Amino acid sequence: MSLPASVRRCRLPVWLIPVAWTLALGLWGLSRQRSVWRDEAATWMAAQRSVPEIWHLLGQVDAVHGLYYLLMHVLFSCFGASTTTLRLPSVLAMAVAAGCVTAVGRRLAGVPAGVAAGLAFGLLPAVQFSLQDGRPYALVSAGAGISTLLLVTLLEEGGRAARWAAYGGTVLVCALLNWLSLLILPAHLTTLLWTKAGRAAGLRWAVAATAAVAGALPLILFSRTQAHQVAWIPPLTWHMTIGPAVLLALGAIGAVLDRPGAGRSSTAAVGLPLLAVPQLSLIAVSLVQPLFLDRYILFSMLGLALLIGAALGAAVRSARPRFPRACAWIVPVVTALAVVALLPQSLAKRSPASRVDDVLAVAADVRELKRTGDAVVFVPADRRDTSQVSPDDFAGLRDIALVRGPVESGTLRGEEAAPDRIRAAMLAQRRILLVTDAPEVAPPVSAERDRAKTAVLRQHFTAVADRRVRGRRVTVYERGHGRAPHPQSSRHPVYGAPGFPSSSAARAGSSTMSSSRASIVGSSGKWQAVRWPSRLPESRISGGSSAAHLSCAFQHRVRKRQPEGGEMGDGTSPARRMRSRCGASSSTRVTSGTAESRAWV
Repeated sequence: MSLPASVRRCRLPVWLIPVAWTLALGLWGLSRQRSVWRDEAATWMAAQRSVPEIWHLLGQVDAVHGLYYLLMHVLFSCFGASTTTLRLPSVLAMAVAAGCVTAVGRRLAGVPAGVAAGLAFGLLPAVQFSLQDGRPYALVSAGAGISTLLLVTLLEEGGRAARWAAYGGTVLVCALLNWLSLLILPAHLTTLLWTKAGRAAGLRWAVAATAAVAGALPLILFSRTQAHQVAWIPPLTWHMTIGPAVLLALGAIGAVLDRPGAGRSSTAAVGLPLLAVPQLSLIAVSLVQPLFLDRYILFSMLGLALLIGAALGAAVRSARPRFPRACAWIVPVVTALAVVALLPQSLAKRSPASRVDDVLAVAADVRELKRTGDAVVFVPADRRDTSQVSPDDFAGLRDIALVRGPVESGTLRGEEAAPDRIRAAMLAQRRILLVTDAPEVAPPVSAERDRAKTAVLRQHFTAVADRRVRGRRVTVYERGHGRAPHPQSSRHPVYGAPGFPSSSAARAGSSTMSSSRASIVGSSGKWQAVRWPSRLPESRISGGSSAAHLSCAFQHRVRKRQPEGGEMGDGTSPARRMRSRCGASSSTRVTSGTAESRAWV
């Protein structure tokens, strides 16, 4: 007895259970609190263009994602642009992959192993991340699952040329979605050698594999001209190999429990190469050019799921002689325990904090802060994605740095004017909104145009409002007379403004400051502090002693930054200047919200 009697009486296809399970996991929290991160924003922008516009885009960037963008264009045209349309293809693709894993596990190790493999696949953290991600990696995993199932079927049953053609066609489609998926071919070759498939099968596999590589070769060669798009990937370090090492150790345990034998098909012969070969191959490639990102080889999780299923299948077989009834519940019980253990991880993957940023959240802040006729600039220019995904929130704003829009230029960020022209355009403005990255995820400002933008804002404008939310930041700057000199702090990734006193100084005034979403308002509306602390809970400072404490904290920080004598450059001491400002102001208000840290995943 391998499954509960009720399941056997229903005679349901065993693959249906993991498929339904994966669909349920994918639909759970699909909108992710209506958040869209930067990679999904690229899909969103490309999918809303016409086919000629997409073709124009692929000539400049993202050629490797061309087939995926065309598919999403069709879906957006039929069902409209939404987070559901964006992510549902990934959910369906992962369900297909889970069904293929189940079918392979059942064929090689029996029903319990197959069902366990399919259920385990949907619970793997890497799978749960891509399960609700509007990118092509879930579709690649589905194709890898189909090609692996075809290979196992061909090895066990043989087949005509049509089946080998289907195998080669599936590998080719995967390569057109992401050509690094061709790393599945050496994994399948290892399986052929392990199982001693024979010369005829090896020759047919070689023909199908060669055809797939030849079909993808033009894309591979052309995409190399766009290698600058992956220049941000860091060089491989030994710390980055810890994760693959753990996965390989787990897979090896499952392979040993499966007790594989040379010359026959087994879950170890299929699953271990499928897990190990892509991981090790990408590590080897990354020694030459940094390319190691786990999502590029997400399909290797199919092998890990097969090996987990093999281990549970072995446990069922061992328990069956002594516990014929209880053994049927090993897989359900272990699955339930895994769900409980991974629940925090599952909840985290479905929150906006699981991604590096959120383009929709900052667009909502722009809508609240903007005024008709305001200008807007983006640092870096890639942050223009939020205006492309949410154009209504930017209605009435003038993008003064832009000379050719993203669609017209065939890019995702558009083309900007020369630094001198950007400077002149900014100096002609009264009020500018800056959209950029939050400090915790912002790279250093390096582009000449971005340095010109930040220099103008630092030297000629005053920050009057600032908000940070989910990895993005929007700051409002106004130009006027009588403003205090802008502090120049090296700690901020742009130029160190605006700022507040440190949390320890604020606590002296019985007001704890530690956040990231704030607007500063006084009677003049133009004073600034020196340091923006990392976090601020909701707090409000209004006149009286609280304002005095804030003033003292400000004075302390300024003295530390000024030359001996404490002069601000115009003969006025920091204390005197701050007292005059606080005395002239009836109230000073600080409002704050919550910023969430991000890590690139």
